[in-house]
Amino acid sequence: MANKIIYRTEDEVRDSAKIQLGFDKIEANVKQGTGQITTFNQLGFKGVIDKPDGWYLPDDCSIPAIILETKSEAEDISLQKWADELIKNCDIVSKKYKNTCGILYNGIDIRVFKNGTEVCNTEISNVLQNKSYYLALFTQDNIDKQQIYNLTKRINDCLHTEFGIKNLYHRMIFTACALVAKRYGALLIEDMSFTLMKNSILSTLSKSLEESRKQNLKLDLLTEVYSEIKMNNTTNQDAINNFIDWVSEISDCVNSDHWNGEDVMGIFFNEFNRYKKKSESGLWLTANHISSFMERFIEVNQNDKGLDAACGSGAFLVKAMCNMMKEAGGINTKKASKIKDSQLFGIEFDREIFALACANMLIHKDGKTNLEHLDSRTQEACDWIKSKNITKVLMNPPFESKYGCLTIVENVLKNVPRNTKCAFILPDKKLEKDKKGKKLLKHSTLEKIIKLPEKVFSEGVTTSIFIFTAGIPQNDKEIFACYIEDDGLETVKNQGRQDIKDRWQSIEDKWIDVIRKQTGDDTVQWIKPSEHLSYQMPEKPFEIFEEDFTKTMMDYLMFKRGIDVKEFSDVLVKKVMYDSYITSHNNNVVISISNEDKQDETN
Repeated sequence: MANKIIYRTEDEVRDSAKIQLGFDKIEANVKQGTGQITTFNQLGFKGVIDKPDGWYLPDDCSIPAIILETKSEAEDISLQKWADELIKNCDIVSKKYKNTCGILYNGIDIRVFKNGTEVCNTEISNVLQNKSYYLALFTQDNIDKQQIYNLTKRINDCLHTEFGIKNLYHRMIFTACALVAKRYGALLIEDMSFTLMKNSILSTLSKSLEESRKQNLKLDLLTEVYSEIKMNNTTNQDAINNFIDWVSEISDCVNSDHWNGEDVMGIFFNEFNRYKKKSESGLWLTANHISSFMERFIEVNQNDKGLDAACGSGAFLVKAMCNMMKEAGGINTKKASKIKDSQLFGIEFDREIFALACANMLIHKDGKTNLEHLDSRTQEACDWIKSKNITKVLMNPPFESKYGCLTIVENVLKNVPRNTKCAFILPDKKLEKDKKGKKLLKHSTLEKIIKLPEKVFSEGVTTSIFIFTAGIPQNDKEIFACYIEDDGLETVKNQGRQDIKDRWQSIEDKWIDVIRKQTGDDTVQWIKPSEHLSYQMPEKPFEIFEEDFTKTMMDYLMFKRGIDVKEFSDVLVKKVMYDSYITSHNNNVVISISNEDKQDETN
């Protein structure tokens, strides 16, 4: 007989939530707690007999209020009736408070409502947090992505034309170093000379890295690469002042504790990368929405140890860090410090790109000691990976064979613990065309193939996400596959692909559901590993329509009579447009063409 599932009661869930939220504390000038019989009337809302399950009600009504509604673990809180119950109580509170946060919780799942509107589950932790986490929802700023695009273009143009930095990655590194220096208190003010600005950045970098050098000498590369950047000593004071202003503006975004600075840096690096004409050093930066998507469907959580063994600028690592800290309750928690210090690991071979990754991590004051300047194809890298007890892998390795794409994939799969979930972005046919592809299945299971939209990489490379479980042979297990034909993004002139119609979130939610349930879309396939290792595009059935047949016959008859079809079509169009008489009768339109010109072939 199967074991009976024991669910916590509503009372038990409420008691647990009280502690998790911090409603059990005594605080000055705040009413907070949980209960079954306390009415809003007793809480200061005269004549209101409704009973909240939990409450946080500051005496200062400019501070947000929090209302808790709990259910037993057996209850499905996705039902609208439970949301309506919570929103009703929030509406009562909103008569006094400008901002209200409603929390619906059953001990497992959580729904959060900000001023009556549900917060998307991808934007908040799926674990109940301390009340400070939910209060912070009302201090968040909105990212002006368009402004970041504009700033990036201005910075790129300024560094190229005014500062004379010809190398694209050097322009990225120079800007990133300026941001790091700004983060650590560099003196960057208007009307300072170019030499003074440059030296201020360098000296601040050197000071900020002194402590880190004791742990990781390779971080010296950042200052070394910065020192090697060739540039003009410009006297254009306006250009210098503008650069300082733009860097300061981006820095303010990144350093904010109230919203996700990694979004800014992700936009920044990807936007900068658009200006290169082709892949350099095998680097293909992952679009921000795709990296978020991958994090979500392999379910990176606050206890994971994440690895990117071809980390590039560090985008996957920073994104993982952000999501892990969000789940842990924010950047100021003890858990957040642990995540930064010991749960994020990256390898990058290219010296300059490694320096860029170090800069990216330093900007966020995190994870820098866990970056290694190694070649992921080597035994040294294998030994390093093995020592870290990795639990999740997210990678976009270099696609080209000369950079050892599948060698890197194999080394990762062989040196992470058994059952580790690993997600790799690779060209669609990479596993099929390379003999190493099938070799991977001898020691790891290819669980899923998610074909990405064709325009994800502007260079024209068609890609898929390949999800492996390390340490377990494939044998004959079939592979789930699907095809995300459209990500909702559109190409904007001079700004790349953007989600200008805000379509991606709903698209992402749909595909997360399809991938988890392994059903729910017409593109779903089950692939035998002995036959294919890629998503198989369905062959379109051969069809012929009456109009196609008619056109072909007309073309043939005109050919037999020696009539040039294209020339005839051009003449006919001109006749219809300029020499015809158009009338309408009932539902018919009649076009009459004059027959006066006897030389005209249309006659």
